[in-house]
Amino acid sequence: MEQMNTAPDMSVSLGPLVLTNPVMTASGTFGYAEEFVSLVPLHELGGVVVKGISVAPRAGNPPPRVVETPCGMLNAIGLENVGVDRFISEKMPFLRTCECRVIVNILGDFIEEYAELAARLTDIPGVDGLEINISCPNVKKGGVAFGTVPEMAAAVTRAVRESTHLPVIVKLSPNVTDIVTMAKVVEDNGAHAISLINTLIGMAIDVRTRRPKLGNIIGGLSGPAIKPVALRMVWQVASAVRVPVIGIGGIGTAEDAVEFLLAGATAVQVGTANFYNPSAVCEILTGIQKYLLEQGEQSVQSIIGTLRLEG
Repeated sequence: MEQMNTAPDMSVSLGPLVLTNPVMTASGTFGYAEEFVSLVPLHELGGVVVKGISVAPRAGNPPPRVVETPCGMLNAIGLENVGVDRFISEKMPFLRTCECRVIVNILGDFIEEYAELAARLTDIPGVDGLEINISCPNVKKGGVAFGTVPEMAAAVTRAVRESTHLPVIVKLSPNVTDIVTMAKVVEDNGAHAISLINTLIGMAIDVRTRRPKLGNIIGGLSGPAIKPVALRMVWQVASAVRVPVIGIGGIGTAEDAVEFLLAGATAVQVGTANFYNPSAVCEILTGIQKYLLEQGEQSVQSIIGTLRLEG
């Protein structure tokens, strides 16, 4: 195949949100971006998804909060964050200087909190979009996660859409029986895009002390170990919905990212890899560009969803 000499077009659209390229950072793995300023040229990223924000500050779970596992890690941070007031006053001034899209991940215990956060952030300069974390427990419903019951996922999505004019991305939990049903529900209730997957629930035990390795007992599994599950779910969802899909889960190399794009993802988020290789996001972006040149493709959009199932 003839190679191109000009750089391919790397821009992608997540509904009304246009990114210069499809490589983003995943919430909870990149802090508020300022932590990585000496390690990553932020202006080269398609977007930064900041650490999840709640109405009031959260202290998180007791330690230990992170455990390394084969091909991944378990975390039980407990959604520790500074709260929306301090986020706006202390974190947004820096984020406005990043020269890339800034997406704020929001979370809550009640639907009303999601709506309040959306309303508070909607006119803040520098906020380009919202990502809704629906893996949180609904306190009013006995702690059942919003993202595991279609009716609750629909209600949260609808409440956020009614409270903001910003692009709304819904982040799905993999801890469900039917991921496609959940995706269609949030699409039908106004999501501009869908990101998946969030972490899988797991645990680890110290056989010498016979105690859980995490202070919270259970935590979220991420990293290369979950990539096959994430890839399968992205392919299923991208094949079933009309809105763009963002692939997340075990992406550490350009080849990983390309797999997700071929499966139908319009963009990808890099998470756990940021901990062991802070340069991963830049290497992945460069690697995707190299792949497109080798394949003779004029744009990244031309490979999205081109998985060959026959022949």
